[in-house]
Amino acid sequence: MQPNDPDSHWATFLAEAQARTQLPSPLEVRGQLTRLAGLVLEASGIRTPVGSQCLIDTGDGTTVLAEVVGFSGNRAYLMPAGDVHGLSAGARVTPVTPYRPLPKLGHPGRPINPHEKGMLRLPLGPGLLGRVVDAHGVPMDGLGPLSRVDIQPMDRQPLNAMEREPIRVPLDTGVRCINSLLTVGRGQRIGLFAGSGVGKSVLMGMMARYTQADVIVVGLIGERGREVKEFIEDILGEEGRRRSVVVAAPADSPPLVRMQGAAYATAVAERFRDDGLHVLLLMDSLTRYAMAQREIALAIGEPPATKGYPPSCFAKLPTLVERSGNGLNGVGSITAFYTVLSEGDDQQDPIADAARAILDGHIVLSRSLAEVGQYPAIDVEQSASRVMHNVTTPMHWETSRRFKALYSRYQKARDLIQLGVYAPGSDPETDRAIALYPNMMQFLSQGMNEAAPLPECVMQMTQLLNEHATDRT
Repeated sequence: MQPNDPDSHWATFLAEAQARTQLPSPLEVRGQLTRLAGLVLEASGIRTPVGSQCLIDTGDGTTVLAEVVGFSGNRAYLMPAGDVHGLSAGARVTPVTPYRPLPKLGHPGRPINPHEKGMLRLPLGPGLLGRVVDAHGVPMDGLGPLSRVDIQPMDRQPLNAMEREPIRVPLDTGVRCINSLLTVGRGQRIGLFAGSGVGKSVLMGMMARYTQADVIVVGLIGERGREVKEFIEDILGEEGRRRSVVVAAPADSPPLVRMQGAAYATAVAERFRDDGLHVLLLMDSLTRYAMAQREIALAIGEPPATKGYPPSCFAKLPTLVERSGNGLNGVGSITAFYTVLSEGDDQQDPIADAARAILDGHIVLSRSLAEVGQYPAIDVEQSASRVMHNVTTPMHWETSRRFKALYSRYQKARDLIQLGVYAPGSDPETDRAIALYPNMMQFLSQGMNEAAPLPECVMQMTQLLNEHATDRT
């Protein structure tokens, strides 16, 4: 028989089906719930690896999904993924049976391990475009069940860093300040650092609408439930929603669900990247993800290290962040923006400090700039893009450097200028900065519904600096 012969496909299909029927089925092992204290559940009588799923019987015919997050001796620590109301001592704990995909004609099946445990599997695929789902892949938009999706595991192997394509192509975000002074490269991972109420969500919405990307994946992790609907209807809009996938895990969700939402949003982006598409991943916020891990770690007895954060919080951050970036050999990319909350506008917050070290750049939003009405309130002096020199032309790089130097020169002399102490003519560069400052502030300001393409931004910045030089001559 030839390889393309239908008879050969049927023979292969029947052989795989027969092999599946001959596999031994492990006996179902059930344990019982022995303790519930705060967020953590303790169960005895089960031996399941960390990360596997279990079902807990409430006694009234319903079950609660939980995940094994640790163990001590013969007791397993579980974290619930739902409401624990109704659970009682001695409740049955049953490990989820391993996922057994049905054999398909013409598709070689994956080898089945009879001892494989029930690891988390969620829907991935093009059917998620235009949909709003929760951390379990269940639709929240009332548009019916998902179609054109595959159930795939969440425990994906990380990519080899040596096989990734380097960041060499600029990405047009549609934001004038970012395009001109903090140019982002395709496949870059950058953080938005700010306190509450400074305009992070609005800036993310602008990038979601104007960024040149094939697919946009938005992960709303630990934020207000009201913000989910507002972000979709008011910020994304109908056009942006058609090419977007929104994964929502609001603040009232259990900590395990919030962490799962961040991992799920990243897995959705990875699937589109593997399909050869360029993906924009917006995650709001990375701090809530770390806080969810802190709740879980403290509940199972891990000691706090830095400002109440256990060491596992700082280990989880790079594990999540490193999954984004360029694909293998230039196939697809994930450009990721992570918002990082700075408590009390403290840039030395432990999570903010750790995130700044593992990201490829940081954009700091200033409350003082927001108070004077400058939006987006990006602090040019404190922000930096680590790949800008690799994705811009030498002329663009030099122009942005001159712009930042003049802007910083004015900020350093600002107190003297406002007090009237500075005498014009004392320093030519300061005089030039004073003359250019109103135009620079106007250049850095941008309306929410205004798009600024990258070539136009560079041209406007160059003209701004050259016009004053011409006037001086």
